Order: sequence, then structure tokens, then C-alpha cells
Amino acid sequence: MKPKVAVFRPAGERIETASALLGELGVEPVADPMLTTEPTGAVARTDADYTIVTSTTGVGILSDHDWQAETTLCAIGSTTADALREAGYAVDVVPEEFSSAGLVEQLADEVDGKRVEIARSDHGSEVLPDGLTDAGGYVHETTLYRLTRPEESGRSARLAADGDLAGVAFTSPLTVEFFLDAAAETASHETVRAALGEAVVGCIGEPTREAAREAGFDVDVVPATASFEALARDVVDAVEE
Repeated sequence: MKPKVAVFRPAGERIETASALLGELGVEPVADPMLTTEPTGAVARTDADYTIVTSTTGVGILSDHDWQAETTLCAIGSTTADALREAGYAVDVVPEEFSSAGLVEQLADEVDGKRVEIARSDHGSEVLPDGLTDAGGYVHETTLYRLTRPEESGRSARLAADGDLAGVAFTSPLTVEFFLDAAAETASHETVRAALGEAVVGCIGEPTREAAREAGFDVDVVPATASFEALARDVVDAVEE
């Protein structure tokens, strides 16, 4: 029997692609969509000196609205940058560290007195706006979409409580939070934490690692590249050791 690895991408093409990759890597994917995106109808402003996009979902929304602006376009990581380029946008800035803190560090010496637009979800951390404001930027934030937990989510928490998961692949702090919510409904936080102590816990990026640690999980894998493919490969490698 193949080991089971849970994946928490949004429902639709993204979780289907992620599950297919895990299957190709030799494990049984447990597709458990923990996030649903609900566009707000808002679009990033067009008069900013710098515009920051933080996710492929945001890229899709901007592209669907045919958003265009004369701006220094910044992507928080390589995956978002690739999506922007595929949508026809020229990307000017990608930080060496794919995180809000990394982008703040990259832009800190440039944004003093500049207008900075942040286009993202309703669950973004304050690291980005606070850091750029402290650097002298005039920061405006547009909520492109809201993130909610689907009612049908929670399959992975039930498997974890039964000790049937070999690994989990958390892709954002919110997937950790929603997984814990599902765990509380299934058994208890304590039962699921104990069960995952025997599994491989993988996280994309430092914010997700911190969220998992604060939730009481021992994090085993954080890939050097902030992409799901890198996370999947590292988690599967650790499961098979």
C-alpha cells in the first residue's frame, strides 16, 4: 500500500495538478481543498509607483480584468513571477527570499516617498504593509479575493487522527489554521498533533513553518524553493527515507 500524503491546494485545477504530481512521485495523494477563493470584484489601482502581487490567484484576477499600469511590478516569489510573465506582464522585482520579509528587504531602500500598491487576499500578514510603511512608502492595499474554508474539507484530519497519513504538505499559514479547525471537528487538536508526530510535516516558506510550529507540529521539511513541486518532492523523499 502506498503512503498517503495530504495536499491542501484550492479546489479545481490547482489541487488536481498537485495530486497528479504526488501520484507521479509514488505516493497516494489525499486531496483535501482547505481554501476557497472568492473574488471581491476589486482590482489593483493603476497609479502606484510599485505594485506588489503575492499569489497566482491574484495574477489570474488581474489578468481577467485586463489590468494594466505603468508601475514597477513586484512578485513575492518565483511561482507568482512565472504566472505574471505567462499572463503577459513584465516582472521587475523578485526578492531573493520569497517572503513578505524578503520583499520588504528588497524594496526598503527604494520606496521612500513612493506610492506602493499591495494586491492580495484578505488574509495577508502585516509584515509587508508595515515594513514598507516604515521604509517611507505610501502604502495602499487592495483585497482582490477572500479565502474561506470549504464545508467539505477535513478528510485529511480524519485520516491523521486514525494514523493513516504519512505526510502533509502545508502551502500557507491559512492551510495550517483551517487544518486545525478540521481537526477540532474530527477528533481533537491533541489527537491530530500526536498523530502527525509520526508523519512528515512539510511547509512552503518561513511564515507557514512558523504557523505550523505555533500549532504544535514538528516541521520536517521546508524546501529551498518556494513552490509546490519542490515541497512535494522533499516531502515524498522524507516519507520514503
